[in-house]
Amino acid sequence: YLIQMMRPLSVALFCLLITADAFTISNISGYTKDRTFSSARIIGSNEGGGTRNKSFICMASTEIGDELGLTPELQTLTNAFASIPDAKMRHKQLLYMASKMQPVDPAIAKTENKVPGCLSTVYIDCTLEVDETTGRHLVRFVGDSDGLLTKGLVALLIRGLSGYTAEEISKVNPEFINAAKISQSLTPGRNNGFLNMLAVMKQKAAELEEVKDDINSSSEDGIDLQGIVVSFEQREGKPMYNEIMGTLIRILKPSEIELLDNSSQHAGHAGSKGWEESGESHFALNIEAEAFEGLSLVKRHQLIYMLIGE
Repeated sequence: YLIQMMRPLSVALFCLLITADAFTISNISGYTKDRTFSSARIIGSNEGGGTRNKSFICMASTEIGDELGLTPELQTLTNAFASIPDAKMRHKQLLYMASKMQPVDPAIAKTENKVPGCLSTVYIDCTLEVDETTGRHLVRFVGDSDGLLTKGLVALLIRGLSGYTAEEISKVNPEFINAAKISQSLTPGRNNGFLNMLAVMKQKAAELEEVKDDINSSSEDGIDLQGIVVSFEQREGKPMYNEIMGTLIRILKPSEIELLDNSSQHAGHAGSKGWEESGESHFALNIEAEAFEGLSLVKRHQLIYMLIGE
């Protein structure tokens, strides 16, 4: 099927590429003076060779995003789901998004990453990365669930919130679930679980931001270089090992650091393939540094994840 826009658009819109089971969402852009709505028409061929048209209203305004504090990506998703006239199709789209999620490291299944109050088991974690162009600290989420529909909700939130700052994420109003009409496709239990997922993601993003502030403040007065590890012996053919060691030594200035490559012990596990050129996938880290002083064990782990990413 092809969605044919009846007039050009002034703001980012989306088109729905409908297959037998689901659709995907893409961005398109154009120009119009009407910033609020633009009509669209689905045109497809039926089995007899004729055509069938179905018109619907496609929201193209930034007003919903402004009112609900949505990120640009979450606004696009909200508009897309809101334009779907059928609750069953919204349900199918969530299942489709679940099927497209990348496998995550089983290590994510920790108590501190479990989302409470969900009908299915849900784990969510995040890391913080620095945008080299803007210098902004952006949050990247990962997650998983043993329930297919719940996994689709996780995928929706990960896509809508990843790549934005903790402050931007904190402004998202949970009411967007109603604006997107997703709540119509959920039982009360799953609706509450969805809200709990969003709350946990906001909390984790805020905690990462707090850890960043802690490490920045502890480094303002400089660090005594006596007894500090300042270099290491690089290993040929081990780019991930060299990258991790270089990053931790440069930023944390540890007094002791040991990184063991345990990839061979995780053969057959998800993510065990590692980097194609080296096969690196799993490490054990022992590190001592002044930067950890005053931080809880959880925040120490979060600091490491923030620095080395996924």
